[in-house]
Amino acid sequence: MKEPIKKNPKLHVRTGDPVKILSGKHKNEQGVVLRVFPKACRAIVEGMNMVTKHIKPSAGNPKGTIQKQEAPMHLSNLMVLDPSTGQAARIGRKRNAAGKLQRYSKKTRNFIHNGQA
Repeated sequence: MKEPIKKNPKLHVRTGDPVKILSGKHKNEQGVVLRVFPKACRAIVEGMNMVTKHIKPSAGNPKGTIQKQEAPMHLSNLMVLDPSTGQAARIGRKRNAAGKLQRYSKKTRNFIHNGQA
């Protein structure tokens, strides 16, 4: 029997969304999503969850370096900010006037256009 084709899950967070961090060392801080990894259910938020990365020496960089960079965090720790109020809100999906499925804030019922109201 064939296995069903697995599609990427629908996520409440997209690249460019302003988000609030719900738990961890950056709790109650806000940032912008730089990248989303749907299969791992993780996202990179600008300036949050910084880790130290050691870069090996190479021909262009004979000494090697130590860099600080953002690490992915789980999507369950992120909540999208409602652009009209600036507060964190749960996200739902419903059809707009044109019949296209769009995200909306369950708190204010306003549509969310990739970070803009």
